[in-house]
Amino acid sequence: MPTTDPGDILRLFRLPDFWHLLLTRGGATLASRALVVVVGYQVYELTKSPLALGLLGLVEAIPALSLALYGGHVADRYERRSILTISLPTLAACAGLLGIVTAVSQHGLTLVSLYGVIFVVGIARGLAEPASSALEAQVVPIDLIVRSAPWFTSSWLICAITGPVMGGAVYAAGGPSPTYFLFAALYVAAWLAASRLSRYPVPPAPEGESIWQSIAQGVRHVVGDQVLLGSMALDLFAVLFGGVIAILPIFAKDILHVGPIGLGFLNAAPHVGALMTMLIATVYPPVRHAGRSLLIAVAGFGVTMIVFALSTNFYLSWLILFLSGVCDGVSVVVRRSIVRLFSPDHLRGRIAAVSMIFIGSSNELGALESGLAASWLGVIPSVVAGGSVTLLVVAVTALLAPRLRRLHLEKPPERIC
Repeated sequence: MPTTDPGDILRLFRLPDFWHLLLTRGGATLASRALVVVVGYQVYELTKSPLALGLLGLVEAIPALSLALYGGHVADRYERRSILTISLPTLAACAGLLGIVTAVSQHGLTLVSLYGVIFVVGIARGLAEPASSALEAQVVPIDLIVRSAPWFTSSWLICAITGPVMGGAVYAAGGPSPTYFLFAALYVAAWLAASRLSRYPVPPAPEGESIWQSIAQGVRHVVGDQVLLGSMALDLFAVLFGGVIAILPIFAKDILHVGPIGLGFLNAAPHVGALMTMLIATVYPPVRHAGRSLLIAVAGFGVTMIVFALSTNFYLSWLILFLSGVCDGVSVVVRRSIVRLFSPDHLRGRIAAVSMIFIGSSNELGALESGLAASWLGVIPSVVAGGSVTLLVVAVTALLAPRLRRLHLEKPPERIC
C-alpha cells in the first residue's frame, strides 16, 4: 500500500511558498547544471587536459567551501530570502559576463577568464545554498519534511536533466555567447521567483556569541550525532573517490566519440535515473530501514562506476549512468530527510552549511581527484579504482555507524528532533 497520505500532498501543494521555492531552485538549477557542462567542454577544448577539468572543480570549490560555514552562520542570523535575492543576481551577472566577453572578443574565452568567473560563482554558492536549505525547513511544516523531500529533489532533477541537454544543444547550434546569455536569463527568472517568497523570522542569536562560536556550535552538533555525521561522511568519501562527472568530457570526446550533444546526454543520464527513483519515492518514501537502504544504494553506485569505466558503447554507458542515478536517488532522499529532521530550528543554516561542505567536497574536490587520478593512472583505471574505494567506504561506514545502519524514519518528526 502507498505510504503517502494524499491529504499530505494536498497540504503541501496549497503552500504558495512551496511553489515559489521550487521555481527559484528550478531556474537556478537549469542555469547552473548547463553552465557546468558548457564551461567544462570549453576548458577541455582549450587544454585537452583532464587535470584542467579537475582544477575547474577546485576553482569553484575553494570559495564555495571556504565560505560555507560563514554562509551557514549568515543564514541563521539574517533573513534568508534576502540572501537569495542578492546571490541570484550575482550568478546572472557571471553568466552574462561570459556571454559578453565571448561576443566581443575575437579570440574567445581564455582559461583564466573561465576560471575567474567560476570562482565568483563559487562565492555566490557559498552564501546561497545554506540559506536555501534552511529556508526549505521554514516553508514546509515539520510533519511534511519526509514527504516533501522527493518533490524538491524531483524538481531539481528535472532541471538537472534538462539543463545539460539544453546547454549542449544550444552551444552546438548557436555557439557560446547565446548559451551564456540564456543562462543569465534563467538566473534572473530564479531571482524573480525568490523575490515572491515570504519573509520568515530570523532565529534569535545568543547574547554575546561570536561568529566563531556560532559556527563551532553547528559543527559540534553534526560531529556529535552519529546519524548526521555518518550519512554526510558516506556521501563525501563515496562520491569523492567514485564520481565520474568531472571527466565525462574525456569519455564523450575520446572514448565514446559523441561530442557536446552526447556529453549533455551523458550528464543527464544519472539525473534521469534519480528522477525515476524520486517519482516512486513520492508514493513509497524510503522511511523503513532507511539507513540500510542508504548503504545499499551507495554500494550500488560504486558498482555502476566500475562497469561504466569498462564500457566503450555509448548506449551501454548511458544505461549504466542511469542506474548510478537510481542508486543516488535513494541516497539523496534519505540524506535530505536526515538533515532536515535532525536539525534544530536555530541551527538549520549552520548544519546545512556543514552538509554543503561534505557535498561540495565530494563534488568539487572529487572533480580534482578525478582529474589527478586520470592523469596519473589513466582514465579507465582511475574510475575502476574509485568505484572499488566506494565499496570499501560503505563497508567501513556500516561497521562504524550502527545507529545509521539501523535507522528508521517512521517515528513522528517531533520525536526525531
